[in-house]
Amino acid sequence: MALKQISSNKCFGGLQKVFEHDSVELNCKMKFGIYLPPKAETGKCPVLYWLSGLTCTEQNFISKSGFQQAASEHGLIVIAPDTSPRGCNIKGEDESWDFGTGAGFYVDATENPWKTNYRMYSYVTEELPQLINTNFPVDPQRMSISGHSMGGHGALICTLKNPGKYKAYDATHLVKSYPGSQLDILIDQGKDDQFLSDGQLLPDNFIAACTEKKIPVVFRLQEGYDHSYYFIATFITDHIRHHAKYLNV
Repeated sequence: MALKQISSNKCFGGLQKVFEHDSVELNCKMKFGIYLPPKAETGKCPVLYWLSGLTCTEQNFISKSGFQQAASEHGLIVIAPDTSPRGCNIKGEDESWDFGTGAGFYVDATENPWKTNYRMYSYVTEELPQLINTNFPVDPQRMSISGHSMGGHGALICTLKNPGKYKAYDATHLVKSYPGSQLDILIDQGKDDQFLSDGQLLPDNFIAACTEKKIPVVFRLQEGYDHSYYFIATFITDHIRHHAKYLNV
């Protein structure tokens, strides 16, 4: 599968690149960001997939979070895909900020007319990793996943449906039916997050489910922080370290 390089920028000794390709799963062109740390010049590196939230593209995380410094330090390749198919000309896909374009939710649609293009689960768990493994110096046995908001939920979906595939993750969703290997979960939640105060985020339910399943979870309610990239940028280094301690063993 041919890759077209869109951009390449030196960053903390490594390279932040963006590529475009024709997706078989999504039946459209897709872009993804990839950070290659200095260690990627001499050997294979572990890989962390980052799933972004509603309305985001591949650009938000790579340009706003500042993750590259920690990724360079720990020798992690970081992949940041777009959040949905684009330009599919499906009626209604651009009418709402939380449904359709920029809102793929990392699931596979089951109904027409969405099921032909909106297959983000299969894209993130199968097509994209195969593409990355073929074209970049990654160690496919050392793979992890993380995300924010819709992407945090997506990261957990991907992990729970594929026990053992990902070495670590952080997300917010129930784990009551999880049958797989041991997990170690890190969650940061802004206390002033409007989605939290509106009842759209339910961390207490998640923590209760983890307690029931005896799954270790560190939940940090961060005073004064909201849902924005200022919040992500503040704590992203902790999350890179969280993944690195499993990926670099």
